[in-house]
Amino acid sequence: MRVNVSKDQIRKAFDAVKHDHSFDESRGLWEQGKLPAQMIQALCLRPEILRAFGGFGDCVYPGGLLERSVKEFVIIAASRDNKCQFCTQSHCDLVKLIGMNGDPIKAIDELSARSPRERLAIEFTRAAMKDSNNLPPELVQKLKGAFNDAEFVELTFLVGFINMLNLFNNCMQVRYEGEYASLK
Repeated sequence: MRVNVSKDQIRKAFDAVKHDHSFDESRGLWEQGKLPAQMIQALCLRPEILRAFGGFGDCVYPGGLLERSVKEFVIIAASRDNKCQFCTQSHCDLVKLIGMNGDPIKAIDELSARSPRERLAIEFTRAAMKDSNNLPPELVQKLKGAFNDAEFVELTFLVGFINMLNLFNNCMQVRYEGEYASLK
C-alpha cells in the first residue's frame, strides 16, 4: 500500500463510524486484534471519506434494492476487468461468507450466473465499462424488462461506484490478503 496508517488513526476513524453496519466485517477484524483490509486502512486516513464511503452502505452495498448476488457479480465482473486484485479477491471471499455457492469467477466467465437478473447485470456492467455512451438498445430493453427504474438507477450507480473504487485501490496499490476469509 502506498500510504501508512497507524493503529491510532484506525481506532479514531472506527470510532467515527461505530454505528455504521457497512463496516461490520472490518470492525470484526479489528475486534479480533487484526488490521482491517487495506482499503479500509487507507480510508481511515480521511475519516470524512470513510464516513461518506460507509454512507453508501445502506443504499447501495450491502443494503439497497438489488439482491446481494446481483451486486456481488457486478462487483467481481468489473473488478476483474479492471485488474483490481483487492475488490476481486475480497468479494470472492465475501460471496462465501454470505453463503453463495460456486465459483463466482467461473460463473462470470461463462455467464452461468444463477438467475437471469444476475446474467443481465454482468452483461450491463461489461457494456457500460466498454462504452457507457453507446449501450446497445436491445440490452437497455432487456434491462427495462428485468429491473424497475429505481433498481436500474442503483445498478448503474453500483457499476460507477465499483469502477471508482477499483481505480482508487489500483492507484494506492491496495492489496487483499485474505482478511475476510478469517471471519468464517
